[in-house]
Order: sequence, then C-alpha cells, then structure tokens
Amino acid sequence: RRYVAGGRCKSIAKLEGKVVIITGANTGIGKETARDLARRGKVIIACRDISKAEAAASEIRAETGNQQVIVKKLDLADTKSIREFAEKFLAEEKELHILINNAGVMLCPYSKTADGFEMHLGVNHLGHFLLTFLLLERLKQSAPARIVNVSSLAHHGGRIRFHDLHGEKSYNRGLAYCHSKLANVLFTRELARRLQGKFVLDCSIFPGTKVTANSLHPGSVYSELVRHSLVMTWLWKIFSFFLKTPWEGAQTSVYCAVAEELESVTGQYFSDCQPAYVSSRGRDDETARKLWSVSCELLGIQWD
Repeated sequence: RRYVAGGRCKSIAKLEGKVVIITGANTGIGKETARDLARRGKVIIACRDISKAEAAASEIRAETGNQQVIVKKLDLADTKSIREFAEKFLAEEKELHILINNAGVMLCPYSKTADGFEMHLGVNHLGHFLLTFLLLERLKQSAPARIVNVSSLAHHGGRIRFHDLHGEKSYNRGLAYCHSKLANVLFTRELARRLQGKFVLDCSIFPGTKVTANSLHPGSVYSELVRHSLVMTWLWKIFSFFLKTPWEGAQTSVYCAVAEELESVTGQYFSDCQPAYVSSRGRDDETARKLWSVSCELLGIQWD
C-alpha cells in the first residue's frame, strides 16, 4: 500500500496573500489539491458544474476554516466560457501566483467541443492553452509565479497527429486521451522555453520572466476520470487497492505548486514528487513549436 501511494509533498510553505486557480477542483485529485492549498492561501475553484463545485468548496471551507475558497464558472469545452472566466477574474483579482491546469476528460466517445475541437484535445490541451494565454500577464505581474499542468504517464502512448488532430479520419478514445496528454507535456516544454528566454536591449541582457511551467503524472488514481468507460470503471473498482487515493494522487500537483526547491525549476516533468522520464516524443522541440503554432491558429490568437 505504501509503494502504491508514491511520493508525498513535505513542504509546509504558506501562501498568505497569494492566489491560486485550480481547474476541475470539484472532485478527484483537483479537489484534494484545493483542500491542501486552502490550508495555505486563497483558492479559486474553476469548474463547469457549479453545484458540485459549491458543495466541494463548502466542505473545504468547513474543514480548513478558510473562507477564501471561491467558486467560478469555467467550461473548458467552450472558448466563450474560458474568455468570460478570464475576463471576470482579471477584473476582480489583481494577482495570480499559481495556475493549476488540472481538469480533464478521459475515454470519451467521439464528440466535439462547442468550437468543433475533438473533446480530449479541446478540453485537456486547447482549453488550458487558451486559459493560460489569457492569464499569463497577470502571472507575470505577480511573479514569482507557477503554472502546473497535470499530464499523465499515458503521454508515452501519444502522438501529435497534425494530419488528423480532431480524429475525423480515425478515432480511438484511449489513444485520443494519450495524444492530449502528450500535448500537455509539449505545451509545458515550449511555454517554459518562452518564459525563460532572455532578451537584449542596448547591449544589456535581461532575464526572462519569473514564471515557471512544469507538468506531472499524478499516478493511477481511483477517481471519476474513467466514468466514460464501463469496462474501466469496473476494473478500477476491482483493482482499487492497487490505485492511489485522490489525496495520494494530488501530492505531486501540490509539490509542483509549493515546493521551495522548485522555485526556479521549469520545463520539467514530475511523478511521485520527483523528476520523471519523458518520452522521446515529449522531448521533440520541433513538434512542440509546431503544436504551439497550430494551437494558436485553431484558437484564433497570437502568442509570440
């Protein structure tokens, strides 16, 4: 059981005066991440289902005594909702120190988002890509700040199929999930490179921003993520003893968000609160740059 539980975040860092956004924090590892960080500072739970999010927030407020656990509407399958969320947040909050892109879908039957993107790619990658773009200036203004992208070991099975990004020619929901998790790793890698870059002005060299970006594998967690597959739901129940609890699965997210030793670490991939191996496709800088460009084109944004 201890082996299955994996690493644990030992940091006791406080987040007084700091603001955290966690997407999909009404259940599973997102909720446990919010519970932990609510003991440290202000947490904004960004979710599609407001009633479930309010129930989770109420539970966390009662347990932690922190009344600064706030629910905001965010549907990552709709770019209009993402823009509305960002607009309201920027109007209400003057700082943002930690953005945890946690929400995700897995094993969905073929479907598309409101904007016509394949659901896994649209929610897991493009939705968070746009959200990060819209909030990045506030993160820079609040630096030091961190961006944490929840990926998966499944990225090893993924490929970025530029010729069929939306699965219209062929579709396998298991592979679609893997592809989207690889996109998370590549997005993190390219984002970190851009944030870390230096520029020259009048022969003086200036460092890049003090915003870091890291991705992670939470482990195989007993949660609602497999709800779209009856077979996986039964397997999860049968082998639940060999799966992490949501609290255990949240540990690496918390670690990436608060650990003091990661203050200047960026562009890395973690599992069990330590650096982990990234697939060769996840280290392909050319693919990362192309995915960035294609993502901007699909979303109608310019992000240089």
